[in-house]
Amino acid sequence: MKRLLTTAAALAMMTPAAYADGHQNFTIGVSNTVQGNGWREQMICAMRAQAAMEGDVGQLIVAHRNTDAAGQLEDLNNLIEAGVDAIVLNPANPDALNSALDAAIAAGIVVVAVDAGVTAEGAYILSNNQEEYAYLGARWLFEQIGGEGEVVYMRGIAGVSADTDRDNGFQRALAEFPGVTIVHEVFTGWQQDQGKQQMFDFLATGIPFDGVWTSGIDNVIVDAFVESGAPLVPIVGADNAGFVQYLSEVEGLIGAAVTNPGSVGGAGIALAVDILNGNAPAETTVLVDPVLWENTTEEGRAIIAGAQNPDLDPEWPVSVSIPGWTDYSMEQIIACEG
Repeated sequence: MKRLLTTAAALAMMTPAAYADGHQNFTIGVSNTVQGNGWREQMICAMRAQAAMEGDVGQLIVAHRNTDAAGQLEDLNNLIEAGVDAIVLNPANPDALNSALDAAIAAGIVVVAVDAGVTAEGAYILSNNQEEYAYLGARWLFEQIGGEGEVVYMRGIAGVSADTDRDNGFQRALAEFPGVTIVHEVFTGWQQDQGKQQMFDFLATGIPFDGVWTSGIDNVIVDAFVESGAPLVPIVGADNAGFVQYLSEVEGLIGAAVTNPGSVGGAGIALAVDILNGNAPAETTVLVDPVLWENTTEEGRAIIAGAQNPDLDPEWPVSVSIPGWTDYSMEQIIACEG
């Protein structure tokens, strides 16, 4: 799908903004609404690293802050005003950004949403398969507790399409296990401190439960159990470095990590460049399928051991690249330059 444009075709598409060495001189804008979350920080670093690897990217303008859909609309309009050639965004809402996205597309700006979908006609979506992410983990958890019992359901941000998709997957698994019920449901905001405190608060109630499904806020949930002295229950998380390490090291922890690479950000940059060069994919939605690593089988434990990376922030996914899409090295994404 990537980099199939021939040299002759690329030269034929040259504009006055092209580099003297034959490269285009694209400006790409980035919009993200959650700051301080490890997954989102890896996403931004993947964008920077991939942009540095793309010979056709002359400038990356990054709007990266904690805000809502209204704030993201402002950021998107600023990027349009700046005259970017493409916008790669992690959307705060699938529908609320359409006025800006429609304006961008009408102006010939390529729009690529990563991690979550948008409904603007003409936008491209490159995302981890969020519904399957939740379904795989929930099904595993429900099987681990014997198909019946009560679980704590720790979600992300209400209204964000990635959370909605994950809820669809979770509910699909729940329908297959009528003996499983949700004893407690919270929105963590995908913030480590908030999720940990929510777990502390629920543990303090003394209400019994049999397992925990987390929306990528995972190693701190294990910390809450350990620090409070509560008995561990099966926990599902993402392939974040800290949680992957815990799956090998925390005695008595039964758990599974479902892959959810933040490097879709870098893949989104690569897709935007491909589209700008006339090499758009046949479909406007590209999904990256997740896999589940469990510490209850020999095969799973071997995968988990091989995936550990002490050089990564505990909140960063260990899946730092997406084959066929990203070209940067481990050192480049960690450096977060470009």
